[in-house]
This record gives sequence, structure tokens and C-alpha cells, in this order.
Amino acid sequence: MANNAFDLSAAHWRKSSYSNGDGGDCVEVADGLPGVVPVRDSKVQDGPVLLFRTPAWTAFMAGVKR
Repeated sequence: MANNAFDLSAAHWRKSSYSNGDGGDCVEVADGLPGVVPVRDSKVQDGPVLLFRTPAWTAFMAGVKR
């Protein structure tokens, strides 16, 4: 069985440019991991992380920008 664990301890997270400073709904994304894009809730930094394959994330972002 393949090990699908990713070490995110050194990930550099960045908040969405749409985040505001009053604790509203915020999403953070980490860049630089080969093949995946981790996404998390910035208010629960030790909570769950969603991992998207890079092509799926790219398609999602292209759709959002339309």
C-alpha cells in the first residue's frame, strides 16, 4: 500500500487575497509541494487539510476567475 502522507510542517501558507482582518471566512493555501495543493481554514490551523491534485486545483482556479 502506498504511503499518501504529506509532511506539511515546513509548508508556507498564504491567505486568500479576499480574506479580511476581522476574522471572517479565510482560506489558506500552501505552495511548493510537488503534485498537490494543500488548502485549510486559517482559523483552524491545526485542523484538517484538503489536498487537491495540481491539475484539479488549476482547473478550479480557472473556473473561479471566469
